[in-house]
Amino acid sequence: FYVYQLPVPRLAAGDRFFDAIVPRAARLTCTSAAFADLWQAVMGEAWTPAAGVTDAVERHALRDELDALVAHLYGLSRADFAHILASFPLVFPDDASGAAKKEALLRTFDRVNG
Repeated sequence: FYVYQLPVPRLAAGDRFFDAIVPRAARLTCTSAAFADLWQAVMGEAWTPAAGVTDAVERHALRDELDALVAHLYGLSRADFAHILASFPLVFPDDASGAAKKEALLRTFDRVNG
């Protein structure tokens, strides 16, 4: 009852955000044969070892895409998203590496629009 009162998007297959988010989330989650049934249920096809992503760089890129898609889903502007990212100093520290990480995510935000 309480959850339905929250301003949480209710997505379903066919929605552009749903169709963009689900395969990315499945690739991050279904990284071994233990998740074959979940992959089958979600993706509608048999799981293979190539389905899940275990490479750290590729996983990071998928997470950035998911963050950007969710920001677009909630209607955030680039400035809003940058402000939210700045509120996570442990993830985006106030140094060159944190700034580069944040800028890379903002570039993904610009590229990904659902």
